[in-house]
Amino acid sequence: ILISYGFGEILKISFIKGIIGLIGGLFLLKMGWGLLRVAKRTQIEYAKDNRSPLMAGMMLSLANPYFLLWWVAIGSILIFRSLSFGILGFIAFIILHWSCDLFWCYFLSAISFKGGQFFGKKLQQVLFAICGVFLLFFSAKFIFDAVKIFLSF
Repeated sequence: ILISYGFGEILKISFIKGIIGLIGGLFLLKMGWGLLRVAKRTQIEYAKDNRSPLMAGMMLSLANPYFLLWWVAIGSILIFRSLSFGILGFIAFIILHWSCDLFWCYFLSAISFKGGQFFGKKLQQVLFAICGVFLLFFSAKFIFDAVKIFLSF
């Protein structure tokens, strides 16, 4: 909704892109390092956490710079196209989009939850290590791009 009121223009400012990239890169660095630490353990302990998986997913999405960039680049176009059909077109777009998000997130959540039971501990450690390395790579890329933006001023 904010994008339809021009909020997307703020996200096109180089300095803002740099800040988002830097924060996202640091977040990915923390996650990647954490996965590598977990992968080294011989015994993986599962957290007894009372926090909501929905809230964790929302925080992960908001901390993902590509989430914001997707909404600026693609989501804003879809919003404006839906608005060309009037308020009902916009409401239909929102309902359909949120339904797809809900299904996709539920699917990923179920796979993640059952994955720990399905895979053996050794395979989990290998997967954690591989994912940790990829997250560190993307972290370095985000931070490098952010520094490049800041140095261009």
